[in-house]
Amino acid sequence: MDNSIFLAKFWGWYLLIFFFILTFNPRRSKQIIKDLHDEKFLIMASFISIIMGLLNILFHNIWEFNYKLLITLIGWTSLFIGLSLFVIPKNAVAALQIINIKLVQVIYALLFFTGLFLLNIAYRIILI
Repeated sequence: MDNSIFLAKFWGWYLLIFFFILTFNPRRSKQIIKDLHDEKFLIMASFISIIMGLLNILFHNIWEFNYKLLITLIGWTSLFIGLSLFVIPKNAVAALQIINIKLVQVIYALLFFTGLFLLNIAYRIILI
């Protein structure tokens, strides 16, 4: 299986699952931000984000202007957030908290539509 299709499936399902978890349990989003103030949780979250981002970039660092760019940007974003949480934790947590409060609806919509778009690419549900 092509790396791009595999990662489109992975990130598509991941984003949709995360969207539904946050939609049906909105307190979970606030709980994640609250837990980032715990140093152990913060370190684990940053390591997981760094690993996911780095693996994504190593297997898929394609800068073509199509769905492959979206997958690459997801990997770079994951790596950047993980490194920020690890290197400058207080600033990163404060920024994530502000983003979560002000842009929560936009984030939910992006999770949903990006997940649907990637799954559509991977499974060819609707031919675009």
